Amino acid sequence: MNPNVDDWDEDLPPEPEAAYQDLVRALKRKSGFGLFFVQCTPVEADRLIAKLPQDIPHKHIEVLRLVEAIDNLYERVAEFVKDKQIDILLIKGLEYSLYKYEKRTFGEITEGQFSNLTSVPHILNHLNQQRERFRDDLPFCFVFLLRSFSINYLIHRAPDFFDWRSGVFELPTTPELVEQESTRLILEGDYEKYLKLSQEQKIEKVLEFQDLLAEKHQTEDSRVSLQFELGYLLYSVKESEAAIAAYEQAINIQPDQHEVWYNKGIALSALGRYEDAIVSYDKALEIKPDKQKAWCNHGIALWNLGRYKEAL
Repeated sequence: MNPNVDDWDEDLPPEPEAAYQDLVRALKRKSGFGLFFVQCTPVEADRLIAKLPQDIPHKHIEVLRLVEAIDNLYERVAEFVKDKQIDILLIKGLEYSLYKYEKRTFGEITEGQFSNLTSVPHILNHLNQQRERFRDDLPFCFVFLLRSFSINYLIHRAPDFFDWRSGVFELPTTPELVEQESTRLILEGDYEKYLKLSQEQKIEKVLEFQDLLAEKHQTEDSRVSLQFELGYLLYSVKESEAAIAAYEQAINIQPDQHEVWYNKGIALSALGRYEDAIVSYDKALEIKPDKQKAWCNHGIALWNLGRYKEAL
């Protein structure tokens, strides 16, 4: 399975088991050096890591888990495989080496913008420059387990390395796992916790929301709750414009959610857009007339506009 990268995202995703079996067949056929890229969530990656050795028992499979940013994958792999017999090496965690050098705004990340990238993460320069050494010195199959975020990074910023791919596979998330992960992310949502996250943790959290919102099996209620929480997260990192966009996505689906209208008003006020904020607070109060926080912030917005009598 070697999809054309240009139209890959436009195709409907295959069923999870069918996509997995395509990967298994490709790995069974391939011998020697090869580069395989598998788009999947971290949870799906762990499932694949557990399942693949059972389905390809005649091949020696090892797993390299990266838990921090690195600049040199070749040296890490060479040390890891020393004195090991390997046919397939699964690599998880390359994302950490991208988060460290991510300079885009969170809004640009959520929109998938790459045009404003001014530098290439060290790890991608390394992959571009050392691909011959990987091929000549490490004669086994590399299987990179990556989020869509990382796949896009490789396409745009490590094209020389990515062009040597033997296959690109997308493992869709099962409906059950979509529901389970969505519920977890929604229940974990907490503004104070968001404030304490490191820059890398914030990027990872944004990508979790993004991946789940892109799932075709996502329910309407969960989609609204995820957009609401994503807006909360974006507001916590002072990305008010992006937060407003998330709230508007939720409103487009379910316009009767007073908390979404209220939070949109807060984000608008943070940008000094008090007239628009008042409209949002009015919408929240129309749905829930006894919402005291909305009345309070409605008055503050009026005061900031110099409409003192109305504010009192």
